[in-house]
Order: sequence, then structure tokens, then C-alpha cells
Amino acid sequence: MTPAGIPGDRAMTFRMTKTDNLGLLRPAVDAHTLGLDSVAQLVRECGFRAVAADAAVCEAAGRPLDESSGRVLEDWLARNGITVLGLSYRLSPGDGAAMVEALVAFLKRRHLLGESGGGIRGIFFAGLPETCRLVRARSPEITAVFQGDETPPETLRILGIDPAALPRAASEGIAYDQSLLAFGRRIVGDGGYLGERPRDRGGYPGYGTRSDTVIARVRHSVGKGLGPLYRAPVGPYLPDRGEAVNLFLQWARELAAAGFLDILSIGTSQLTQSEFGRDWDGLPNGGGVPLGTPAEFAAAWDCPRPMLVRAYAGTRDVHGLARMYEETISIAWHALSLWWFCLTDGRGPNSVRENLRQHLETMAFAASTGKPVEPNVPHHFAFRGADDATCVVSAVLAARAAKAAGVRWLILQIMLNTPRSTWGIQDLAKSRAMLRLVRELEDRRFGVILQPRGGLDFFSTDLDRARAQLAAVTALMDDIEPRNPSSPPIVHVVGYSEASHLADPRVINESIRITSRALAEYRRLRAAGQVADMSDHAETEARTAELLAEARTVLAAVESSIPRPYSAEGLYRIFREGFLPVPRLYGCREEFPGAVQWETRTIRGSVKVVDAAGLPVSAAERMSRMAGGR
Repeated sequence: MTPAGIPGDRAMTFRMTKTDNLGLLRPAVDAHTLGLDSVAQLVRECGFRAVAADAAVCEAAGRPLDESSGRVLEDWLARNGITVLGLSYRLSPGDGAAMVEALVAFLKRRHLLGESGGGIRGIFFAGLPETCRLVRARSPEITAVFQGDETPPETLRILGIDPAALPRAASEGIAYDQSLLAFGRRIVGDGGYLGERPRDRGGYPGYGTRSDTVIARVRHSVGKGLGPLYRAPVGPYLPDRGEAVNLFLQWARELAAAGFLDILSIGTSQLTQSEFGRDWDGLPNGGGVPLGTPAEFAAAWDCPRPMLVRAYAGTRDVHGLARMYEETISIAWHALSLWWFCLTDGRGPNSVRENLRQHLETMAFAASTGKPVEPNVPHHFAFRGADDATCVVSAVLAARAAKAAGVRWLILQIMLNTPRSTWGIQDLAKSRAMLRLVRELEDRRFGVILQPRGGLDFFSTDLDRARAQLAAVTALMDDIEPRNPSSPPIVHVVGYSEASHLADPRVINESIRITSRALAEYRRLRAAGQVADMSDHAETEARTAELLAEARTVLAAVESSIPRPYSAEGLYRIFREGFLPVPRLYGCREEFPGAVQWETRTIRGSVKVVDAAGLPVSAAERMSRMAGGR
């Protein structure tokens, strides 16, 4: 995709200078700040000035035509000498476009734009693609827009800054990401992936039957050199429930016939997750396929033979739904989110305490069946602004809890590109630290299986660019353990269309073909010395060591101060007392003051806890402050 700010925009001629000051502004209702932080850091590293609005100014941004709010905004602009204004809004497109219109009207009324003698000579907007479309149509004063899928060099070019202004260290960090995207474009551009063929995974006892397991399939695939198993979510939604279920079953048959997908992950609706067995009349579906009876789940196992099948966990009766999954779809593994999918994020009715109790009960049930557990945890902390070390710690806590509950196999899902401003070398460090600490738990009774995936909001709405991004993130996955030909054993394939529309069987199969081709070609290029071997990359190794030390500091503090830390009450206290910072927690903020007291910031493509001055706070210092407060 051509960067959103180029054709037809004043960005073609706009240039920032060292005398400019970029002011970054969002309304208080939009809590998404990591993107703004990363832009501010990027601009500053190039030697330009950038300032982010404080809470009072963000509050005023939501009511710019109000007299008192207008004075707050005008004072902020004048006090900081803002000459370039960056606006951000990541929520409703209509509300975002209206906000921009109101702000532009305010700037015009106060004669603050350069065309009327004011100091502001450029206005940029960042938001969802539909919001960007509306903003460009309604507010021609906007210099350019950002849709969120721009690379750092593209971001700089749109702002009118030469990417060559980046210091060498930052440029080298970004260069790895650029090389991955260039690789992805070559994979998609030559069309070779269209020749990929499905793998025959059969030939071991129980294949495709009720006695089949993901462990048996992984072992067979590794032994035969068949490459990773591919998992993808499947869950069409239609207004008519019966039609949606029938379409889902049709898709399952199509995917089975094609043979590319190994693990069908049923994308059940919110109703299925929270209201299964209850009266659904009048309740909103929330997207996904609304399977409503055990018989429909039984059909969901039968139609996709010989694929393995799994489904999202429940958000009300977690244990009860897990038992039903075992009986109907012989679930391949259970994905449990512990602190999430409850009142903390509005995805379920359970309190955090009750959610933890039910999840640990369900872990014990999974252990009794021999099924693996996937902690659906670290990226949910990242979604709420957690720093990288906290994401690592949360994975280890969940893994220790699973082992304590008797779980035999843990599937470690690692969502890369989260937040999307994360640099690839930081992703590698975070992944390696997480994997190393969780693998320290391995013994004859506990094993770990890696399952990486692309970021939830990483992919572009431009489908060609998204295809290239999928190939690029596949290469990133392989660089987690580049010298292990069996890693990763499972890949969660995100359909390249997800930012634009739901992935159907055609998109899912094409996405797997891209992933398979990218993995094989990247390994060939590495063996030939044509791409870097990231095994001993100095900056990645240094950051991995830093994250390991930070995580061990927090884990030691947890175990020394929280009684029975891997019980439901222990995990509750860990969250409540602030061991796991989540500054952008949506719900239950009053219940978890310790968790929301810390601030985080994007620094050189990583996320770190910072103080009021924006300087990093070490885990040791944070634990010391917490101990002093207890």
C-alpha cells in the first residue's frame, strides 16, 4: 500500500524543520497512547521536537468549541510553540471525524492556522481506515492521515522528515523490520506460494479419530519433517443463527477437503461463550458463529475430519463448557485467559476472583484428560499497556499455575507485533525470554510447545500489503529459534484479510500457503547466508538478558511476598498489588489500583515502565517501592 499521506495530500510538499514542534493530541475518551508515544520517540530520535498533550488538554480536545476548553487548547499550543499538530482517534469512525471537524473549526475560529496568520502549518491525523476516509473527505485542511500500518520510515516521510535523519542505532533496529517486509513482498510478488501443496499428516495411530491428539500430531510431523501444524480461527457470522451454523459447517468441510489447515479453531460468538445453555432471546451476538447445542458442536467435530478441533473458552461457566467441549469435539487443547475475559474487559460476567477460580478448576480438569492448556494471557496484558517484562512475567505465572494444577503439556502462544509499534528485534527478545523462562519448568511431567502468531491489529487493510506482512511475520517467527528446524511446531495463522474482512476458506488456505512458502524460503536463504542469522544478534541478546533479569526480579518478589501465589487467591493478589502493570485497564480500575498506578512508554521499539519524567523504572526499583507501600 502506498502510505496514506502521499497521493492527493499536501504531504507531497510538506517538510518539517528543526524549528517546528510537533504537538500530539487525542481526546480523553480514547485511551490508546502507545502509538502516539512511538511517533514522538521516532521524531525526537531524528532530532526534531515533539510534545504530547497532558490529561487536561486531552480532556479539552473532546470539547474544542466550548469556551473554557478552547482556552486550555490555545494555551497549550502557544506555550509549547506547536507548529505541526498530530491528532489521534482509534474509536468510532463517525465520532473521530466529528472530533477532527470540531478541532479544525476551533483552529480556524481562533486564527491559529498558518493560512490565516497563525503558527500551525500542518495537521496530521491517525485513526482507523474508515475514520481516515471520513476525515479526508470532510476536513481538507488535514495535511495527511495515518492508518496505523505504516513502517517507521513511511511515518517519517509522511511527516516530511528524511528517514536518513534517524541515528545509526535506531536505523539498525528498524532495518531488520524493513528487511523482513522486503522479504515478504518478494514472497508475495513472485506468486510462488500459490504452488504450495498441503502436507499429508496421516500415518500414525489414531489419526483423525477421537483418540487423536495434538501431541501425537506434533511428534509425527516433527519426526517426518513435515513442518509446523497450522491453526486458524473459523467463525462466520450471519443475522440468522441457523444460517450462520450451516455456513460454518460448510466452511469446515471445504477446509478439510483442501487439506491445508491442521487445527480448526471454532470462532464461537460471545453468546456461545457466556450464555451457552441459557436463553439468548434479545441478546446481541457480538460476532462469531453462535453454536448453541451439544449436537451442533458434535457436528463441528464430524465435518472437518481429519482436522483437530478446538474452541474458545467460556466466560461464565468455564468448567462446564470445557467438559462439553471434551464430550463433543474432543477438544485439542484448552485456551484459558485467567485474569481476562471477565469484568476486567467486559467480555464476561465473572469477577476476577471467580474467573481465576474457574480457570484453575478447568486447568485441573484439562490435566485429568491429558489435554494441553494454552495460557491466553501475555498479549492481553500488552493490549492494556503492559510493559514487555510484565508480558513475560504473566506467561511464566500462568505456566507455573498450569503445572501446579497438574497440566502435562503447555502450548505457549506468543503474539508478535503487539503493540504494533514493537520492533522485530524487541519481539525476538521478548519471545526468547518468555520461552526460556517457561521452558525452565520442563521435566518428565511437563512439556512446552511454542505457538507464535501475528499481531491482532498488525495487518493492513490493503490486502497486498497484508499478504506481505504475513510472510514477514512468518520469517520473524522462525527467527525466534533460527537454529531449531522443528521450531515452531505450531503456527497460529492469522488470515491476511482480517483487518478488512473475515477470513473465509479461500483466504485461510491462501494464508497458509503464504506462511508455508515464506518459512521454507526464509530457511533456504538463511542456510545460503543470504539473510542474517539472528541467533547471536548482539542487540537482541542484550535485550533478552535485560528482560530475563527484570522478569526474575518480579517473580522472586512475587514468591517472597504472596502466599500460595499459584492459587486463585494468589493470582488475584499478584494483580491487585501491582506486580503486573496495566495502565490502560478498561474495567475494574478501582479494584486494582496497584495495577494501574504505573505508566508505560514505547522506547526504541520496546515498552517499558516509566516515571513521571518518562524515564524507565527498573523492576528492582518498582519492587522496592511496592514493598515500601505494603
